[in-house]
Amino acid sequence: MSELAQKHCVPCRGGVPPLRSDQIAALLAILGSGWRVVDEHHLEKEYDFEDFAQGLAFTNRVGAVAEEEGHHPDIYLSWGTVGLKIWTHKIDGLTESDFILAAKADTVR
Repeated sequence: MSELAQKHCVPCRGGVPPLRSDQIAALLAILGSGWRVVDEHHLEKEYDFEDFAQGLAFTNRVGAVAEEEGHHPDIYLSWGTVGLKIWTHKIDGLTESDFILAAKADTVR
């Protein structure tokens, strides 16, 4: 389990700047595992599954983690694929909590 997955998300109340590119690069290096940063705005990853039921089960596990952490991704579920898109809506950009949630999603794969 990555060091990020062992942390907890911190609620964002707004008014803080999104992460800078150097901070994003450092956290992405720790996160790894197929995640990508899009326009320094959000994280994205797709997970492949054998069938719809496995993807749905993963979606439910990610949902449970999101509820525990109080930080919620956008989730795209289709047959054999689940896509996650994560960013902090209050600041319309990335925070460390986004990387933490991404790491936690990988642990419930």
